[in-house]
Amino acid sequence: MNPQQSTPSHGAEQGGGSVVVVGTPIGNLSDASQRLKDVLATADVLAVEDTRTLHRLATGLGVSVTGRVVTHHEHNENARAAELLDEVRQGRTVAVLSDAGMPTVSDPGFPLVRAAAEADLTVSVLPGPSAVLAALAVSGLPTDRFTFEGFLPRKAGERAGHLAGLRDEQRTMVFYESPHRLAEMLAALRDALGGERRAVVCRELTKLHEEVLRDDLDGLLAWATGNQVRGETVVVVHGAAPAAAPEPEELVGAVEDLVATQEIKLKAAARQVATERGVSTRRLYDAVIAARAEG
Repeated sequence: MNPQQSTPSHGAEQGGGSVVVVGTPIGNLSDASQRLKDVLATADVLAVEDTRTLHRLATGLGVSVTGRVVTHHEHNENARAAELLDEVRQGRTVAVLSDAGMPTVSDPGFPLVRAAAEADLTVSVLPGPSAVLAALAVSGLPTDRFTFEGFLPRKAGERAGHLAGLRDEQRTMVFYESPHRLAEMLAALRDALGGERRAVVCRELTKLHEEVLRDDLDGLLAWATGNQVRGETVVVVHGAAPAAAPEPEELVGAVEDLVATQEIKLKAAARQVATERGVSTRRLYDAVIAARAEG
């Protein structure tokens, strides 16, 4: 079976409709692309979080919206999906926009995109600014591997449980948080990960008062507690340090136990333990031979 392939289209002009996931500026209108302006002007249907935000965006870009505008937010996106897919089936282009950034990423859009993909309808993307990637890029923390955690649970118990599962996460972690809950969130991070863990708070990215603060969690918590934080915030946290591998001599007993209880050969036992514990098979085997010679 061949994997499904979604081929971008231009809607009714080519006889087939499509869902277009549209990235919008996260603060600075100058980040808008020509493709964004074209979609705003030509899409048959625009599914948006807030119609007022759409009209401010279009006015700021000097674009006249000609398509039908419908609300599409966290409270109605599941119910709205069927209606929007019918528009696509009728050959129309449905542009999906959040208030800022990329839809489906901590914003409405995922149920619609999933339903369109399952129905084998065309889904394309108009990439644009992303607070996740912008914060990660400017943070100065490792970018080769990262995980996006979105907003933490609001309830203290659920939040603590979630963070406990991230204590040993070695990838850089990216979080969203509201400014009025930032101090509480940083306190929870400190309690779970330790006050010495390096982190970055990015505030008002791409906007006039953009601010990037780099410190450990203790320092950032002190800053957030002593200031009235305003604006959208993204928190980037350094991953946990890899656990140090044990010395081969510490694992001799585990190898001998395998040999005695499972009746497997020494080399096979050494290979199994070495793989599980992240040490060299050859060094572990030699350690067992040396221990036997001494005993």
